[in-house]
Amino acid sequence: MQHKKKALIEALEKTLGVVTDACELVNINRCTYYRYYNEDNEFKEIVDSIQDIALDFAESKLNEQIDVGNVTAIIFYLKTKGKKRGYIEKSEIEHSGNAFENVTIEFKK
Repeated sequence: MQHKKKALIEALEKTLGVVTDACELVNINRCTYYRYYNEDNEFKEIVDSIQDIALDFAESKLNEQIDVGNVTAIIFYLKTKGKKRGYIEKSEIEHSGNAFENVTIEFKK
């Protein structure tokens, strides 16, 4: 893998996968990043694994907030991970026309 790609991967690790910030660190254009990503399978694989690490990091921060009793974090977690247990939002909409009477809309992520 060429030098610029290696430098970009290191920058992506430092920025937790934020493309704009990583490109600025190594002074390359975002278009170049996307060309590398779309044309080089090895580069793509490495970048995807960095994105997984960033997601793990965000989930760990969410868990920290849950541990300290952050109600918003708890609700978010239940809405996204607790759907099987009924933690979903439903809204009922009444319509006065003939198309439908009562509709239940489930918001899914």
